[in-house]
Amino acid sequence: MKRRVVLLASPVILLAVAACEPVPTSRSSGTVTVPESVSSIAAPFQDLTTARVRPDDGCYWYTHVGPVETTELPLRTVNGNPICTRPAS
Repeated sequence: MKRRVVLLASPVILLAVAACEPVPTSRSSGTVTVPESVSSIAAPFQDLTTARVRPDDGCYWYTHVGPVETTELPLRTVNGNPICTRPAS
C-alpha cells in the first residue's frame, strides 16, 4: 500500500515543484527613465517604472504583471497609439 501512495504522490509533487518556477523580473539594459513628455501622453494604468525602449522597433514597452502572467506590452497613448522614439518603417 505504501508503494502505491508513493507512485501516486510523485507526479503531484513534481507538478507542485514545477509551479514554483520564478517569473523572470530582471530588466534589460534598455530600461530608461521615461521623459516627462512621454509620461504626460501615456494612458493611465500603465507601469511607467518598467518602461523601456526596445532597440528593434524604437517604441516604449512596459511590463504588465497580471493575475496569471507577466507580459511585455507597448506603452500607449490615451487614444491607443503606441509611443515610439522614431517613425514606424
